[in-house]
Amino acid sequence: MTWIFLPAWAGSLTPHFSVHIRFSASAAHCSTSPAHQKTPSYSYVIVGAGSAGCVLANRLTEDAHESVLLLEAGPKDMLLGSVRLSWKIHMPAALTYNLCDDKYNWYYHTLPQAHMDSRVMYWPRGRVWGGSSSLNAMVYIRGHAEDYNRWQREGAEGWDYEHCLPYFKKAQCHELGENRYRGGSGPLHVSRGKTSHPLHKAFIEAGQQAGYPFTDDMNGYQQEGVGWMDMTIYKGKRWSTASAYLRPVLGRANLKAEVRCLTTKILFDGNRAVGVEYIQNGQKKRVFADKEVILSGGAINSPQLLMLSGVGNADDLKKLGIAVVQHLPGVGSNLQDHLELYVQQQCTQPITLYKAQKPFHMVKIGLEWLTVFTGYGATAHLESGGFIRSRPHVTHPDIQFHFLPSQVIDHGRVASKIEAYQVHVGPMRSTSVGWMKLKSTNPLDHPYIQPNYLSSDIDVWEFRESIKLSREIFAQKAFDPFRGPEVQPGPQVQSDADIDAFVRQKADSAYHPSCTCKMGSPSDPMAVVDSDTRVLGLEKLRVVDASIMPSIISGYLNSPTIMMAEKAADIIRGRSPLVDPGAPVYQPVTLDTQR
Repeated sequence: MTWIFLPAWAGSLTPHFSVHIRFSASAAHCSTSPAHQKTPSYSYVIVGAGSAGCVLANRLTEDAHESVLLLEAGPKDMLLGSVRLSWKIHMPAALTYNLCDDKYNWYYHTLPQAHMDSRVMYWPRGRVWGGSSSLNAMVYIRGHAEDYNRWQREGAEGWDYEHCLPYFKKAQCHELGENRYRGGSGPLHVSRGKTSHPLHKAFIEAGQQAGYPFTDDMNGYQQEGVGWMDMTIYKGKRWSTASAYLRPVLGRANLKAEVRCLTTKILFDGNRAVGVEYIQNGQKKRVFADKEVILSGGAINSPQLLMLSGVGNADDLKKLGIAVVQHLPGVGSNLQDHLELYVQQQCTQPITLYKAQKPFHMVKIGLEWLTVFTGYGATAHLESGGFIRSRPHVTHPDIQFHFLPSQVIDHGRVASKIEAYQVHVGPMRSTSVGWMKLKSTNPLDHPYIQPNYLSSDIDVWEFRESIKLSREIFAQKAFDPFRGPEVQPGPQVQSDADIDAFVRQKADSAYHPSCTCKMGSPSDPMAVVDSDTRVLGLEKLRVVDASIMPSIISGYLNSPTIMMAEKAADIIRGRSPLVDPGAPVYQPVTLDTQR
């Protein structure tokens, strides 16, 4: 997921300032720890200033009588308070940079994948204010209404579509204004793809020529079809949760946001979470929570911290010598992700982004963005796409397209070589399920990550079909003025066996790990949190991030994670849940055909 490379003008990271024990009375007070040491105490301690943590920090400090400490392992998202000095994060077209190193990125890798020619897969995850919303491709996709109705059936009581839609709207400020599905006054600015680029227009036209409907809002009434994408870009800049939720409220006296804090352990008194231990500037520190500890580290870090703290599969913990606080075998299990690959076509006209990636043009693009936040630097260029059904009798879309008028190689870590365009395509509800486990008791060691990709026959078939359906769209009349030879998979890849081999060699993560602390009924032995996001069998401990999804949704995860944090904030504050019953949802005229 990526796009234009721009010259490396950035300086060093944000300076670091250490924690002080004395705070204003409204922000924190001193309490006595079990070791009888004076330590700071807050109403809530939130671990992780990412897509969920920034939302929670904002909403929980709306109550002036509550205090919040927000701990982030990475740095701030702005150097010396400047968007321009932090252009690698805030310039939409520069997103590739932070996928190429570990400056703001956990830089995870999976175990070798048995069903993908033993490849080790790269998994970038945000380690910075805003988390992965400061690294992602800024495409705003909610998923389908049926994803949330399925969550309800899977045991997440009160998380069906009518209870989730109001929180999508609460979070959102869409540039097209409010309606039954869109929000118009929330903190999260969302814009609609509006490029006049002829290749984007050709993709949408070709999709319709292939028999798919046009949808004027794939986050609204009708997900199915092709159309323009929504994006978390505002006035030419990335609009992460740090921009939307955190930085606007840093002046609140009851919020303390710390950076470069690696949380190493949850502190328990019996089965009650009382605080956390963390390392900052090489010093081990403790902080206590009067009300709750909330984990928002994401689908890798949250289960890792639980396991390091004695919450997880008892047998696995004992093997590492970790004292068991609560046996919850679901911690780290149920790992789900989206795979995708690129179908690429050479372009016969010099209208792709190929020239924009040459040094002279990159300088021009960069200067325009640094000056007025417009031009090619002000978009990630993923402005069109679509959702379709892979086969008859599938009730809602299970394949996603997003189109790019450029060629991407190795996550954007290798420069494009020719004038070409591509569609990113992959199944949205794969059946392969994996796991993650601790490698050691050292919090600095990345865990073992086993997504178990392509381990079912239906997943292999869906990918094969994804390529065939993509080729069919590229073969439509709308692309006739632009179509050169197929670059990838290539004209020699035609048989099912050859297509399957190509998928094994070229499919990569779409960066959507989830479901490793799944929400469910207390009677579900693999559930980790209940429908109120509380960790089962423990007190004063919650998880709120993409890890608590019961199953992966049909689209990107950033928007749903923000929605979940908005909803969880109301639960934590004891507010009545918002509900919007009866919002109409598109149904295909017939399920007897694929389109």
